[in-house]
Amino acid sequence: MAELTTLESLLEMGFDRNRAEKAVANTGNQGIEQAMDWLMEHENDPDIDEPYVPPVGNVLGGTADSQSTTEQPSLADTAEGENISYDDGGESAKRPMTEEEKLEQVKRLEELMRVKQAERRERERAEELEREKQRRKQGQELQQIRQKLQDDDMKKLAEQRRREKMEDKMARQRVKEKIARDREERAQKFGGGGPTSTATSSQPAQPSPSSPTSHGPPPTKKEYDESRIQVRLLDGSIITAVFKAQEPLAAVRVYVQVNGNTPEGQDFTLLSPYPRHVYTELDMEKPLKELGLVPSASLVVTKK
Repeated sequence: MAELTTLESLLEMGFDRNRAEKAVANTGNQGIEQAMDWLMEHENDPDIDEPYVPPVGNVLGGTADSQSTTEQPSLADTAEGENISYDDGGESAKRPMTEEEKLEQVKRLEELMRVKQAERRERERAEELEREKQRRKQGQELQQIRQKLQDDDMKKLAEQRRREKMEDKMARQRVKEKIARDREERAQKFGGGGPTSTATSSQPAQPSPSSPTSHGPPPTKKEYDESRIQVRLLDGSIITAVFKAQEPLAAVRVYVQVNGNTPEGQDFTLLSPYPRHVYTELDMEKPLKELGLVPSASLVVTKK
């Protein structure tokens, strides 16, 4: 049974003549499979539908083994279905194919094309899966980089907070040490004359014998060396402590910072409710006795 040429087979399968001629020419007329592969691979080329200009001497439409030493069938002759081939012995032309034979060969070629298309779809699907794997891998790597940067930022922030707390703790410690030194200095300064003056003032005045009816001088005011301070905090709770009369008001504020439930970092000051008086930074350096907070007093914590 005579077979269709590659070009005729492509035309019977419904391919455009221009594309079919390009496929046959670019595959060197090596067969229908190579031509079909070329068409499927280049179907999206921008110049696929440009007119085909065959090079000089190029022959399409004949079978690969039906070459003539004296004459080759032209592309136009092939398009007309003239399957003419010559041999060295001058044998007659091949018998033309019947319609049934053409249909059978077309069916065989269409089945081959379906197989090729299925293989191509499977290859494209595998390539798409590989690209998806690469995208996921890159996404995971990017997420890991972002997570690492976030962890580094959190570590830096935690370190900064720890350093700030340490600096605040050291500042409080310096205030406590300063208050302790001030206590010692004031005790050394005022401790020598305190007991003598207290003893002198504590002696009762004796009435004059010459004037038994006279009441004598008024009693001397008692000297206190301690003060009981009651402080109402921001939440309404109350704490009480005893301080030396010569201690500065700053000692009360430090006591509130350490023992009260004042939020960390909250700046506050003290005031006397009756009569109302808000103590300033200058007042913080004055002794409790000088501020009239001896022998006892009630203070209120208020926000600045």
